[in-house]
Amino acid sequence: MDFSLLGPISVTNGSEELSLGPAKRRSVLALLLLQPNTTVPLEQLIDSLWEDEPPEHARTVVQGHVSRLRATLAAGGAEAYGIELATHGSAYLLRLPEELIDAHRFGELVALARPEAAPADAVPLLREALGLWRGPALTGTVTSPPFAAAAHALEERRLTAVEALARAYGALGEHEQGAAMLYSAAVNHPLREGLIAALMRALFRTGRQSDALEWYHRTRRLLSEELGVDPGERLRAAYEEILRAEAGDGGPKAAAPGRGGGSGPADGRTFHVKHGSDGAPAAAGQAGASGAQSGRPRAGAAPRLLPRPPARFLGREGQLAALTEALLDRTTGESPLAVVAGPAGVGKTACAVQWGHLQAGAFPDGQLFADLRGFGEGDEAAPAEILRDFLQALGTPPERVPGSAQAASALFRSLVAERRLLVVLDNARSSAQVRPLLPGGPHCATVVTSRSRLDGLVATDCARPVGLQALGHEEGTALLGAMLGPDRVAEDPAAARELVDLCDGLPLALRAAAAQLTARPRWRLARLASALRDERRRLALLSAEDTGVAAALRVSVARLSADDARLLRALANSPDGHLNASAAAALAGYDQERTQDGLERLAEMHLVDEEATDVYTISALTQLFARDEGGAGPRRESGGAAESGEPGGRPGG
Repeated sequence: MDFSLLGPISVTNGSEELSLGPAKRRSVLALLLLQPNTTVPLEQLIDSLWEDEPPEHARTVVQGHVSRLRATLAAGGAEAYGIELATHGSAYLLRLPEELIDAHRFGELVALARPEAAPADAVPLLREALGLWRGPALTGTVTSPPFAAAAHALEERRLTAVEALARAYGALGEHEQGAAMLYSAAVNHPLREGLIAALMRALFRTGRQSDALEWYHRTRRLLSEELGVDPGERLRAAYEEILRAEAGDGGPKAAAPGRGGGSGPADGRTFHVKHGSDGAPAAAGQAGASGAQSGRPRAGAAPRLLPRPPARFLGREGQLAALTEALLDRTTGESPLAVVAGPAGVGKTACAVQWGHLQAGAFPDGQLFADLRGFGEGDEAAPAEILRDFLQALGTPPERVPGSAQAASALFRSLVAERRLLVVLDNARSSAQVRPLLPGGPHCATVVTSRSRLDGLVATDCARPVGLQALGHEEGTALLGAMLGPDRVAEDPAAARELVDLCDGLPLALRAAAAQLTARPRWRLARLASALRDERRRLALLSAEDTGVAAALRVSVARLSADDARLLRALANSPDGHLNASAAAALAGYDQERTQDGLERLAEMHLVDEEATDVYTISALTQLFARDEGGAGPRRESGGAAESGEPGGRPGG
């Protein structure tokens, strides 16, 4: 249920607008909404509803309007939203979550925006805030002085937001956008000197000096004719600034962010107007004041969204140390970012989650986790979906999550700007999917896992790559021992080493093999090794219910183009899995350039490995999968998307 003050007074439940009745009834509701969760005396309602002397039956009229409003809200399902219109003696109280009031949401979005410090984030926040306006505030109420004062107070807050948005555009160098925002506001408020001064500067910076000076002279004449006063200091300062710049070199000077580019105070601060001393209702014009004071939604406990630590996690000391070096470095003043990349089943998620648990103390404000489903059976997760979950985890009620992904991203960055927070973005498909989810605060850190290298994040966001490779004999045998017990592995160490080879050292495959042996306690390791030597059975044996190597590879191959999938199938026919671009071109029947491009894409996806310059290798398990016609094409099949360590799967080593 939504309550609107920023335009016609209305109450909507979904797509249905409740019928509120005549102007005085709407005015009663508006006055209660201007002072939510506060008792409003009956006498104040009477004084606000009648501009002249109220009639003798005024108390009965107001009581009747309150009774009808209570019935209308009840019929609209108000109770489900925690909304109650209560009577307290000779006063009334509208109890409701304040975020249901558009003026409250407007105030919080404006308070979160930092036009000078973070203009790129401020623009979508302020656009979202101004988008809540549907016309003049409090339309449909009576024309008494208290309501006129309350509407004026809300309009002042809107103009302050317009000026803030223009400053943000100016800080980004988008002066045309800023001038466009200010122009319509200046036309409607020709005597608001700060607004005119901001418009003059914006016009000047677009090269429209004559227009800027014309606005000054027009405003000076209006002030003289209508008010009998001269321009104030802010308007004169803008005029003189433009004249000095013209005299200096004849062209506009772009102002530094936060100075001289807006209508706020000289130091770039934004003030929030407080009202109530001018005859308006006690809280008129202050809807949303709590949000403006706090600057953020209600804070709950620090979110702890990491999956549980991976079971039997072993090794990876070098990669864990690399993550610590990359993510706990506070000397750059930037929000550090690391990308853990490697082939399917190598244990990327497990490594990231293990590091997050080991370093939890460095992030007292919480840890966020999201599976981006970049290599799953279904569609990848949209940034807006993840941002909604993050914002709610940080204490933002669902009703206050912005509708657009851009505004939600800006709100997310604003909320975490000063927090010490870890964000783990698992299973990303592309850099573009990740960027809207990155925090901006210098005390936040982000770990992204992907089967792709995500070179774009390295290029644009200085991400630190942390590569994961298959386990060697020692680590692979240790993982088998942790899963099966050291005694069982010690019975046949040669078979354990062979199992590591047959599993290509992939933790996911080794865990699947251990699951086979756990289900068959009488089998020796050599018996499973013998079964795995049969290439026709190997992929089937290295599966365990909803997880396995074939399922993990299937979703990787499904992301390939038809040409790259055909090249992968051709590489599977290499006798020893080692070849160069010329040999690959011969196998695929492609020309050299087309083959080289395809090999680079396969290497980026970790389906082949560039061991040295023009020396490529393809693992035995990938060869087996690519030879199988049922899994060789770029298509979707059932069977699970078991990346080692994904939530709901089996974390790898």
